[in-house]
Amino acid sequence: MHALRTRFKKDIVSEFKIPSIAVRRMKKDSSGMLHDDRAKVIIYAGGMPGFPGFGEAHDFFVKKGYWVFVPRYRGTWESGGRFLQMSPHKDLLDVVDGISRGFKDEWSGIEYKLTPKKLYLFGSSFGGAAVLLAGSDKRVTKVVARSPVVDWLKMNEGIEPHDWLYGFVKRAFGNAYRLVKRDWNKLQNGVFYNPIAHTRNIDGKKVLIIHAKDDDVVTYKPSVVFARKTGSSLWLLKSGGHLSSSIFMSVRGYKKISEFLKK
Repeated sequence: MHALRTRFKKDIVSEFKIPSIAVRRMKKDSSGMLHDDRAKVIIYAGGMPGFPGFGEAHDFFVKKGYWVFVPRYRGTWESGGRFLQMSPHKDLLDVVDGISRGFKDEWSGIEYKLTPKKLYLFGSSFGGAAVLLAGSDKRVTKVVARSPVVDWLKMNEGIEPHDWLYGFVKRAFGNAYRLVKRDWNKLQNGVFYNPIAHTRNIDGKKVLIIHAKDDDVVTYKPSVVFARKTGSSLWLLKSGGHLSSSIFMSVRGYKKISEFLKK
């Protein structure tokens, strides 16, 4: 299934795919855009560092009838800007704005506009923080966070401590992440892009966290604390390490997620 490409707020490049059911029902509105007024949407916030993408889960959810968007954070990969100059959760909110205002497929020039019936944020690891923070927006229906970073001050407890990770990103990924040290250091001030500092603003009824007890990259105990403080649903696995997106597609995982999204 061929991925289309668009750009939001000038900077944010995003891949997206259209479910076949939406192709059949879309009609042009008065502005000439193809409009889906019953869209089910997933916006996926990936981990960092690594190649941006949702892997096989992208097609999996498209086949289930979802529009799926996979944006690149500002200052990373094809997107413009400087990474971590602003909180990455704001990139997701700009995508939420953009899909309802209209966006263009850069391959074909066709313009689309969505009125989401349901809008879900899925996030993994670094992207888990983004979806937890952006999920407080009233336009977001539910949030699913896999192995999320909920407290940057606890990251030194894993095998990728703060200072090591900065050096690794600079050495191994170069300009894929346009990053300066002063922005990276904001992750250690306890407030910037740190969900545990914003629990009062987070509606736990909208949140499902999936974490494994043997995750040695992002340790699970902060997720337990976060879930307790916010009333979020927590699916805690005995094993699985730093979970991959395959958990979303497994029989047990998809059933768990589907039941949560329908609540």
